[in-house]
Amino acid sequence: MANRTSTQNLRKRVRYHYRGNAAGSTLRLTLGCLLGLELRRVGSGKRMTFGRAGEATLSQWMADNAQVCWIKWSEPWDLESQLISQLDLPLNLDQNRHNAFHSRLKEIRAQARNRARKLPISS
Repeated sequence: MANRTSTQNLRKRVRYHYRGNAAGSTLRLTLGCLLGLELRRVGSGKRMTFGRAGEATLSQWMADNAQVCWIKWSEPWDLESQLISQLDLPLNLDQNRHNAFHSRLKEIRAQARNRARKLPISS
């Protein structure tokens, strides 16, 4: 796998998952869809989030239920591939087609996006 160096450090990336929005976090998009939050088009209509209230609900749910841990690893992209192939990580879509929940999760997210495209753009 090629080196996919992020421009952000780990702290910024994790903070965004906890405090950002679904447009910039696939984790937030996945969790919000699974929790039944309504995805909406915002701004120009190209970005999709759960709106202020939905994102706040999701942030609170994550604060109450989600935990993060990490280890220092010189080539984390290699470790990521190994872990995805060996562990049951149903919320991870990238490199995870072998997971039994993969197609269902893709469908849930696609349905949420399709519903959002039919709704008016939110402010």
